[in-house]
Amino acid sequence: MTDLGPLAVAFSVMVAALLAVLASWLRTARNARATAPERVPFTGGRAPSVHAWSRYHARYYPMALLFLAFDMEMVFMYPWAVVFVTEGIVAMVEMGMFIAILLLGVLYAWRERAFEWT
Repeated sequence: MTDLGPLAVAFSVMVAALLAVLASWLRTARNARATAPERVPFTGGRAPSVHAWSRYHARYYPMALLFLAFDMEMVFMYPWAVVFVTEGIVAMVEMGMFIAILLLGVLYAWRERAFEWT
């Protein structure tokens, strides 16, 4: 069996270049037909109702922090499952400590009533 690594890299680069050229062509073709209000980003042709630098309400920040806590847990649990097979009890103890630290964050959020949306 031959080594197909260089061929796979060349194919990937060609596909990426083709998609970049196609996206650029489609973007310029669409923008040529678009009217001035349609070129405003993220509004679909309507005038923006708020300024782009406007502030978010403070209640969004605890939700964002909770999302990060749960997201980081999942990001580290998938590779840990692969390592657990070879490392055994050491990996189990390390993951237990990691989850305990995240659990402290969730309990703090619970105490601060971050799960209530009122």
